[in-house]
Amino acid sequence: MPELPEVETVRKGLADRLANFQIQRIEVCRDRAIASPGGVKEFTSNMSGAFIGEWYRRGKYLFSSLHRESSSLNPSEGHKAFIDGGWWGIHLRMTGYFQWHEQKTSPCRHTRVRLWNTTGKELRFVDIRSFGQMWWVPPNNLPETVITGLRNLGPEPFSKEFNPIYLEARLKGKKNTIKSALLDQSVVAGTGNIYADESLFQAGILPNKPSGELNKIELKKLCSSLISVLKVSIGQGGTTFSDFRDLEGLNGNYGGQSWVYRKGGQPCRRCGTPILRKRISGRSTHWCPRCQN
Repeated sequence: MPELPEVETVRKGLADRLANFQIQRIEVCRDRAIASPGGVKEFTSNMSGAFIGEWYRRGKYLFSSLHRESSSLNPSEGHKAFIDGGWWGIHLRMTGYFQWHEQKTSPCRHTRVRLWNTTGKELRFVDIRSFGQMWWVPPNNLPETVITGLRNLGPEPFSKEFNPIYLEARLKGKKNTIKSALLDQSVVAGTGNIYADESLFQAGILPNKPSGELNKIELKKLCSSLISVLKVSIGQGGTTFSDFRDLEGLNGNYGGQSWVYRKGGQPCRRCGTPILRKRISGRSTHWCPRCQN
């Protein structure tokens, strides 16, 4: 599943490609891709004709402001006036990604949603597992009024709210493993399996340690390590370890730099000890038994 760095890479790509993009036509190839009230009919009706505005990321969610040309105002000559068109929300889930097509091409069988602008250029949403979702949020509403998953997200890793003091209070008395805690989106938004493993390695913490037993020094190291790992991965455009692709059809380069993730049985790059692999809370987990203790 795309995690924070991959979703941030997609956000940047969409912001670059869709500047001044007016949605002329939409084709929903699979109805289940639309999760907002009213389904496909409401989604296509309210998105058609809208201009795509600023792009934002919250955890693993993406959303863009929408604008419409005003017909009731009299703008000064040479300037268009716009009104609120609501929001477009997206969750890539496990295998969703976007393709940009300058020319007309036939869609693959995993294409779920297609959007064309006024010049015929196409933005295509492809999703092999078909778990990805989209929402249209009406004007004068915050995205979380419709995209309910946004309500339960913890702080962003790069925010001032995410710090050792917060983490200590949030994990106090918890018996679940620290690996499980990092995967909990209500604890910290955007972290998934890859970057949980990598940040725990950098912090020198065993993934199966009870989260409530981390001391102040470990909590400080973990916060710093998670932020550092995510920043490096964003700089590399995300990871190679998934079906993730950016708008140009490329995946990221972080996989070649990973320390433990998917390195089971291989020697640790730091100490030479074989990397261990075990399922923790249903997720494949990798760690170095010498560097993490």
